[in-house]
Amino acid sequence: MSLKARLQDDVKQAMRAREKDRLSALRMIQAEVSQFEVDERREADDDTVLAILNRMLKQRRDSIDQYQKGGREDLAEREAAEVAIIEEYMPEPLDAAALDQLVQKAIAETGAAAPGDMGKVMGVLKPRVFGRADMGQVSQKVRSALGNS
Repeated sequence: MSLKARLQDDVKQAMRAREKDRLSALRMIQAEVSQFEVDERREADDDTVLAILNRMLKQRRDSIDQYQKGGREDLAEREAAEVAIIEEYMPEPLDAAALDQLVQKAIAETGAAAPGDMGKVMGVLKPRVFGRADMGQVSQKVRSALGNS
């Protein structure tokens, strides 16, 4: 089942169960996907939906930080609830050991030896870890691995 179809089914279930907050978050996700389809004039596949969800997660996490700095815990909690719902649709995150292994494998594949080769390594890694790891964390690991090589 595609992510888009799964979203539609979950919206129906949330409506039946009268889960107002969950339904609101799911409809927000659907609206983002629909907006993409209108803007790009093409059907959103699973990779596209994952990219949209990843962007939404990043926005929500930034909002949580801003709300907490502003002393608005009520709004931060609402954003955190949305993050939890969005994360249900993301693939299983990579643990640190698996991520380190993927970084080393990508470095070996590209023959990277210096920090200047970081772009090549990230180009290989991005499709493998997208949605499963924070790209900032990935780039930090690559940078440290290439600095130590």
